[in-house]
Amino acid sequence: MNYRVIKENDMFLLTDESGQIPDQHPYGPGLYTKDTRFLSRLDLRINGEEPVLLASDADNTSVAEMLLTNPHMEQENEAGEKVVHLWRESIEMKRRRFIWDGVLYEQIHVKSYHPQQTAFNISLQLDADFKDMFIVRGFQNGRTGDKRDAESSANGLKMSYLGADDVERQLHVSWNMVPESQSETQEPEFHFDLAHGEEKVLELTMVPEISGEKGTALSHSEALERLMISTDDWAKQMTKVKTDYEPLQRLIDRGLKDLRVLLTDLGEGSFPVAGLPWFGVPFGRDSLIAALQLLPFASDVAKGTLRTMAKRQGTKKDSWRDEEPGKIMHEIRFGELANTGQIPFSPYFGTIDATPLFLVLLSEYMKWTGDHSLFTELETNVEAALNWVDSYGDRDGDGFVEYHQEAAKGIANQGWKDSGDSIVHRDGRLGESPIALSEVQGYVYHAKVSMAQAFEDVGNPERGKVLRGEAKILKEQFDEAFWMPEQGYYALALDKDKKQVGTVTSNPGHVLMSGMMSSERAQAVSEMLVSDKLFSGFGIRTMGEGEAGYNPMSYHNGTVWPHDNSLVILGMSRTGNVKAASKVMMGLIRSAASFDYDRLPELFCGYNASRGKAVSYPVACSPQAWAAGAPLLMVQAMLGLFPDVLSGEVALNPRLPEGVNQLTVEQMQIGDGELDLTVTRNAKGDCNVNVERNTTGLAIKL
Repeated sequence: MNYRVIKENDMFLLTDESGQIPDQHPYGPGLYTKDTRFLSRLDLRINGEEPVLLASDADNTSVAEMLLTNPHMEQENEAGEKVVHLWRESIEMKRRRFIWDGVLYEQIHVKSYHPQQTAFNISLQLDADFKDMFIVRGFQNGRTGDKRDAESSANGLKMSYLGADDVERQLHVSWNMVPESQSETQEPEFHFDLAHGEEKVLELTMVPEISGEKGTALSHSEALERLMISTDDWAKQMTKVKTDYEPLQRLIDRGLKDLRVLLTDLGEGSFPVAGLPWFGVPFGRDSLIAALQLLPFASDVAKGTLRTMAKRQGTKKDSWRDEEPGKIMHEIRFGELANTGQIPFSPYFGTIDATPLFLVLLSEYMKWTGDHSLFTELETNVEAALNWVDSYGDRDGDGFVEYHQEAAKGIANQGWKDSGDSIVHRDGRLGESPIALSEVQGYVYHAKVSMAQAFEDVGNPERGKVLRGEAKILKEQFDEAFWMPEQGYYALALDKDKKQVGTVTSNPGHVLMSGMMSSERAQAVSEMLVSDKLFSGFGIRTMGEGEAGYNPMSYHNGTVWPHDNSLVILGMSRTGNVKAASKVMMGLIRSAASFDYDRLPELFCGYNASRGKAVSYPVACSPQAWAAGAPLLMVQAMLGLFPDVLSGEVALNPRLPEGVNQLTVEQMQIGDGELDLTVTRNAKGDCNVNVERNTTGLAIKL
């Protein structure tokens, strides 16, 4: 990663590796909240010169540290003699920054290693352009507001902006030292005069304000302590996983750390945003899938995600935003352009899969927790979502859910593969909408069967009967319309003419977890997914090698997406195709060694593993929520663990991949209790289970 990013709740800071925010940088670094860049420049100088970077890493996305020093500084005097002003590497500057409760804190520890008393200046160049994120990224221009003159004082600086949306935005910057000079209001300079080994700390506090609302600045030590307590509390509440296979252990630990940073709360409970740096907002499918991956570890995140989506569910027909009654949003933005209606993301609803995934997450949450109260709370939203599936999702009444873009500035392809070229026929033609995706039909089937059970459990058997009947018809129609006998596999989609888009892709793999396939076809699909055509050795490609649209460097047509693989893995485990699941899991585990900090990125290139190393995709988000959640879903798949609190049992069918000989989970919350167990693998590959503690009151079904 050639950038550094930290996040807490809905604020994040993006800088270069030295911690700087250079002016006019093409990548758009800055301090962001509510889709607005509140800090567009932060340049630290020592005696007016750029420091030298010694060390910086992106391991921790809660607290960032950079170690810097000074370049050699000398110049000739009038006599032509060289005079040293500051000997090279004599001053150490350690930057540490973090975010807590809407405030950015930075400490600059300045220490002298020069053998004599040494004087020098540290200066800062600060600016806030208050640009909308869409403008920063070059996606959109439009009507904007006016920036006001900065106001400065000896201990701080205030920069202000009145937006075209009539929202006043401000950034308050304060420091703990009196500047040596402040000839320009946004370039404070601080004088240091240090003996050998002496250290002083310059502290900066930055507080964004929107319409009079802002975080409360604390002392740096108190704010950091609260952040550490929050981080520790998250770790204590999690299911604990221990394994003898160190690469897997690192993946799991990394995933849990990154997901904690990616949580945000807009008032309905914590939910995972999509990823950093550019997608730190609610995303329908991304947030829902990441919450699904987290269920065995933190089921409360699913509750927060469901409530967040339910509050923003579509209520009317609005083609500008692709909104329809009952539809679950795709993405929401909070910046100036969204507020003034110049972009449709307020929220935008151009997603075909978020609505059934909302129902899938609710059903799985109930199976893990037995929490009927949430279903009762959201029953109106459930009915609205089911009505959307049948009346708006199925545009032509053929029994399949299709998408078609209506918003002028919306998204053309509205499944998870939303690139403009992602739906391509075997002859290279792009599929034309309305498009019915294979995986979406699986989500709909899963949703209807599980919601049928939910309605029956709350005393509405008639509603359940109707939904089961609809699911049965969908299963029959899906097999007839999507199955490709010559391929022994399901089609990617149906196009506007109800013709199969027959390209071999990973999409049908998602249908495995729905229970809609027969056991024979589930096996055939699993075998295709781990064949040389789709499996790279590091994971399942999004598109099969040899297809007309295949490109190992393409965003959706040949790359490997960890979240995509994780949903396939869960489906393979659920359908008993555990050998195939183990193969995919080991591929992903091996791939992690190719990336910094064992962090699975959003995606990587689909080149064969014979290269020896996975090839990075150049602009993949990292950390990305559903990539961080992939190893967590792998743990569930290895255990073959599928609880159903409502039925009173936990299904367990473990299969550990070769190399993983022991897997222990502790504090796994199921229903009102916890489950501790250890799975061991013998030389033959058979697994033994030792249930060490079970306070769930549920029967373990092996």
